[in-house]
This record gives sequence, C-alpha cells and structure tokens, in this order.
Amino acid sequence: MLSRLLGNSEITASGVVFGAWAIGGWKWGGTDAKESVTAIGAALDAGVNCIDTAAVYGFGLSEQLVGEAIKGRQRNDIVIATKCGLRWDMETPTLHAESEGKRIFRTLNRESILWEVDESLKRLGTDYIDLYQTHWPDPNTDVDEVLDTLDDLVQMGKVRAFGFCNSSADDLIVGARRTAFCSDQEKYSALDREQESVNLPAVRKHGLAFLAYSPLAQGLLTGAVTADRQFAENDLRAQNPRFSAKSRQHVNDVVQAVDTVAKELDASIGQVVLAWTLQQSGVSHVLAGTRNAQQAVHNAEAGRVLLNQEAIDVVNDAANAFKGFEVA
Repeated sequence: MLSRLLGNSEITASGVVFGAWAIGGWKWGGTDAKESVTAIGAALDAGVNCIDTAAVYGFGLSEQLVGEAIKGRQRNDIVIATKCGLRWDMETPTLHAESEGKRIFRTLNRESILWEVDESLKRLGTDYIDLYQTHWPDPNTDVDEVLDTLDDLVQMGKVRAFGFCNSSADDLIVGARRTAFCSDQEKYSALDREQESVNLPAVRKHGLAFLAYSPLAQGLLTGAVTADRQFAENDLRAQNPRFSAKSRQHVNDVVQAVDTVAKELDASIGQVVLAWTLQQSGVSHVLAGTRNAQQAVHNAEAGRVLLNQEAIDVVNDAANAFKGFEVA
C-alpha cells in the first residue's frame, strides 16, 4: 500500500483513505451499521490505515461506527481524521444547510471547538485524534483565532496535527505558519480539477498534504453509475444535475477511455481513477467512500496500482476533453 506523510507532520497515512461520510447514512439513503463496521475492518486488514470521518456525518453516527470498528486494534496503527465546525444542535449566524429535518450551522469559535473535540473523542472511543480538520470556514471567526484554538488542542494532547477543508489558498498560507498545521482537504477528481489553479499551488509551496475528497465523483467515475441507475429519495444524487442523463453521458466518454487503461492493467475503472489522482502533482491522499467490505478491499488495491506516463496521458486526455456537467 502506498503511504505518505501528512504534510510536515510525523504521521504516515495510507494513500487510499477510508472515507466515512457514506456510512453515516446522511444524504446517502441510510446505512447498515453492522456492514459499515465490517467494511472499516476489511479496509484496515487490506492495508488502509487512515479513516476520515466528521462529527456531522450521520449526526455523530459515522464517528460512533468508526469507534466501534477500531475497538481491540492497536490504536497507534490507525490514523483517525475527523472534522469540526458544523453544528446541528445550536444556531449561529451562518446557516450551512437544511437536511433531513435538521438545520446545520457553521461555527469555529473557541468554545464550540473545545466542546466538539471532546464529543468526537467520546464517540470515537479514543483519547486523541491524529488529524483534526475544520470542515468549512466560519465567516464570524478570524482564522488566527481558529488556529490558536487548534494549537491549544495539540498542547492538551487531544490532537496530533490539524488542517483545513474547503478552504482558500490565503487561509492555507496563514495556517502554514503553525507547526502542527499539515493538510488541506478539497473536492478533486478527473471531473473536478479547479484546485489545480487554486489551492494546489499553495499546498506544494508549503509542503502540505492534500486530501482529495470525491475522487470518484460520488461513483460517477467507477463505471457503475449507469444511465438507468435509480437513487433513493434521500440520496444526495437523486436531484443532482451532475447525475442527469446528459451529465452521465458526458462522464461515460471519460469512463470509456479509462476502461482501456484498466483492461491493460487488469484493474477496475475506479482503481485506475484513484491511482491517477494519487499521481497528480500535489495530491498526497485520496478519500474513497466505502459502504461494504468488498468495496473496501477493492479501493485499497488502488494504492498498489502504478500508472506509467502513457496511461496517465490517456486519462489526462479524456479528462481534458470532458464536456462538463449539465447545469440545473
């Protein structure tokens, strides 16, 4: 399994990270708790040592399932990444989303972060978090105030390192002044490449880890989301124009090109896409959303796939020719 340091920290994480959003069920049509715990165990057994979750995923459920899955295992063999900053139990000036009967608000004030980290530690069943990330910026809290609080969590021994998600390049530059600041997590895939000109230059300059979320574009780049695929009403993809018939046809043009590489390597389309993403400049890790043991093992194998330049060029050409998503 390919492993890389999380930026300038001393934490080594597998290139393929277990993405635990889907197992929380929120926006993914529910979840099967037993199957989810088994999936995490299968990923760990297959060489994945890093799990990325968040307090808001399933409103605490994802963290609880991660905690259940790591019971009885050597804690120092596992890298746990989780996030703070989205509260569904209180109101703040910044409404982030309304979903499944809940209103979710952003806040990164000191009191909230200190409360959230303790709640996450309880759900995860551990006394420290390896990588603590701010989920979204809070326009009402100065970035240096946020960083001061995160620094204090390191001094308290509750957090080993920290980073930002869904951030700006400017905030990354400010964060990089802190010793324990090590990462940026952003949406990035062969279909979503905006970060190549936004945050990735700052990531490379300051030696940060870059964790790409949705590298498979929520399943579109696996080849499994066919034109006739139906989604549950409470699945975030059900009403998303990215999953319209027209969008899927445009994506299929990319998938067919990737399939030629996959067949030559005796790999799957998804594995090739994950491997390609890991070989992009500045990208250090990919988050692969996983809901069952078979998917977990399959995704882990992508960390052992190495593309030569010819294969990379094939995927590059297909990604460059992508016609884009249908606009709602």
